[in-house]
Amino acid sequence: MDDKRVMKLEELRQYIKKELSSVYEPSEVEAFLFRLTDFRLGLNRIDFVLKSDIIISEEDVQFFEKAIAELKTEKPIQYILGETSFYGLTFKVTPKTLIPRPETEELVDWIINDQLTINNNQLTILDIGTGTGCIPISLAKNLPDTNVFAVDVSKEALLIAQENAVNNEVKVEFVEQNILEHNLIDESHLLSQKFDVIVSNPPYVRELEKHEIKKNVLAYEPHLALFVEDTDALLFYREIANYALTHLTKNGSLYFEINQYLGKETVELLQGIGFSQVELRKDLSGNDRMIKAMI
Repeated sequence: MDDKRVMKLEELRQYIKKELSSVYEPSEVEAFLFRLTDFRLGLNRIDFVLKSDIIISEEDVQFFEKAIAELKTEKPIQYILGETSFYGLTFKVTPKTLIPRPETEELVDWIINDQLTINNNQLTILDIGTGTGCIPISLAKNLPDTNVFAVDVSKEALLIAQENAVNNEVKVEFVEQNILEHNLIDESHLLSQKFDVIVSNPPYVRELEKHEIKKNVLAYEPHLALFVEDTDALLFYREIANYALTHLTKNGSLYFEINQYLGKETVELLQGIGFSQVELRKDLSGNDRMIKAMI
């Protein structure tokens, strides 16, 4: 293709299928095809039928060549495009941030539905380990008049999260903070603040589970946001739950995304710390994935 600098849309389809079929399943190749052409050309599936003769410019061809070369290395398409969708919003992503997952959308949906039912118009929410900011930004967008705070240990991630808040036209106060270092928490204004909702999707993949992780995740996504030591897999849950005990308002709620293999253990941890109402939910794939706890 190097000597062919322009091509028709149908030729592009065939080229992408040919180049990626040895690395990905046919359904994945098709998904990449439509994702790339929508992002670069603003074309949808119907256009491949109605506009198959459209000419792809040399500049666009170069974009597809580069994207396909990166996909061959199993680099996540979200990093290639620099963005992803989450809960109907667009978020910038970089290798410094974990790529938001559909399971986390389910957690956000649970929180939104709960709070709309309560009909509390003066909510205060804290997200711990915010990454791209997908959780607090989605909550702020869908729960008007809410005061939203978010913390992360990564300065680089917080810069991306701040940009995402601006792009999605919401106000979130971001704080560089390590929940495991109590002196930092104690020195911040978060010490005296009370929250109606505390939520976290902390690192929860054990080292022993690395063999289950696909190359596109293991090689490219930040391990700081993914992995915990096998010997203390619930470290973040314990620290965040202890913080929540003294920083939730009356009738406030703590929400977690969890390791699917540690649902029972996480429930027992929360009950042992002092949470009397603990609800474990499965995700759409049938895996234990979310917990809500109240004192």
